[in-house]
Amino acid sequence: MRELRQVTSVVAIIDRPDIDTDQIIPKQFLKRIERTGYGQFLFYDWMKEPDFELHKPEFKGAEILLAGRNFGCGSSREHAAWALEDYGFRVVIAPSYSDIFRSNSVKTGIATITLPDAELAELKAALAQRNELTVDMETLTITHPDGLVITFAFDEFAQETLVHGLDDIARTLKRDDAIAAYEAATPGRFDTRTLST
Repeated sequence: MRELRQVTSVVAIIDRPDIDTDQIIPKQFLKRIERTGYGQFLFYDWMKEPDFELHKPEFKGAEILLAGRNFGCGSSREHAAWALEDYGFRVVIAPSYSDIFRSNSVKTGIATITLPDAELAELKAALAQRNELTVDMETLTITHPDGLVITFAFDEFAQETLVHGLDDIARTLKRDDAIAAYEAATPGRFDTRTLST
């Protein structure tokens, strides 16, 4: 998993409430076994609409998504986070999320930042003047070039996961010495050489 320390990017805004995982990545694309290649199907049905927000030229190349409340609700499909990451998003900012979506996003390398409505309104006003933000996951700040700085709360475990790019395997391997020491000092419960085939 890639480290996520700081992102400076234009911001795509999809200010719709209750965007569920079936809108993010429809069910017909869940048959693949790889974790890549889902970005081309992101918001598949909405992408057919010529006035869909992600078609706006000013949102091209955005790594930050500003969304409405209850983002990622619905079924627990990991593919929703995979599709967002494969499309290029590293950060989602919204008033609230589905808990399962938030967990899947962190495991995929996406920061899901929660902000109250008042701070989201400040961000939107600043973005209307100049569409750029810097999100710093080490200092837990969002900065606009015109001087607006917003601090946000973030789960400490999730922050460490993102900043250091730690998936579950990498986190376990950080304890490799302790695991090896335990295994060396602890005899097996039975002698596996005596097992017959």
